[in-house]
Amino acid sequence: MDHASLDDFLARSPDVLARGPVALIFVEDPVELTSTLRHHAGAGFRAIIAFVPPGIDLPAPAGVPGEVADADAPPVPVHRVGHDTCRPGAVIAAVNAVIAASPPTTWFYYGFNAEYLFFPFCERRNIRELIAFHAEERRDAMLCYVVDLYAPDLDRHPDAVSLDQAMLDRSGYYALARPDPVTGHPKERQLDFFGGLRWRFEEHVPKARRRIDRIAIFRAQKGLRLRDDHSFSIEEYNTYACPWHNNMTAAIASFRTAKALKSNPGSRFEIATFAWHNSTRFEWHSQQLMDLGLMEPGQWF
Repeated sequence: MDHASLDDFLARSPDVLARGPVALIFVEDPVELTSTLRHHAGAGFRAIIAFVPPGIDLPAPAGVPGEVADADAPPVPVHRVGHDTCRPGAVIAAVNAVIAASPPTTWFYYGFNAEYLFFPFCERRNIRELIAFHAEERRDAMLCYVVDLYAPDLDRHPDAVSLDQAMLDRSGYYALARPDPVTGHPKERQLDFFGGLRWRFEEHVPKARRRIDRIAIFRAQKGLRLRDDHSFSIEEYNTYACPWHNNMTAAIASFRTAKALKSNPGSRFEIATFAWHNSTRFEWHSQQLMDLGLMEPGQWF
């Protein structure tokens, strides 16, 4: 179903937000839009809301067949919402508007086109099973790491995007304590994570955008707000684990940084290749991400 704006969607289709999990996909350009929708439909979301700027058409607006854990599931409804996703603050404002309009039981994921959510054992378990287990551990949010993907040959793939030949960094990831702005002391169970292209080409990335952590899976709650730095107003949402043991984390395999570095005039001609001695082929499988330490199964086996 098409909606001219977010206000139009919230007025006409509030029932979509009543039962999750719901994927919020923010479309910045047409790159790999079909594969993005298909991947998340296959993950088991009950609905996908695609926020689309003018001039970009959605493929198969009635639904996209699943390809991951729910390959035999019926088509997932895809709702097109007209939204200028490239306007500063537009993504944060849209997420907060959706949170405010949702009951406190609905789970969400938010990401962008040419990004692909992976979680432990996602090849045989779906997102509904994931959040059911996570909720049983009294967790309302899940830390995700944005893992940069890139094409190895930028002459053949000048936009740095290639599903068949996607590469990722197998090392070079690290975390720093996250200081409390008031006390200066490290926040409990919160870290700032770095690595990938944002670390290797940090001279082309604004300091505020170098982190690779994103609380991309979360449950709506009254008064909850997403902040400009992609952290949430409820501090417990920003933690990587509960006080008692490690919890699951997920990963977002993303071409977004590579695309930006090759489209930005300030970096386009400075980067001949993203490949280096620590590049490895991305296998499109959750086990590889767990083996590399890029997501944590926690107590879920």
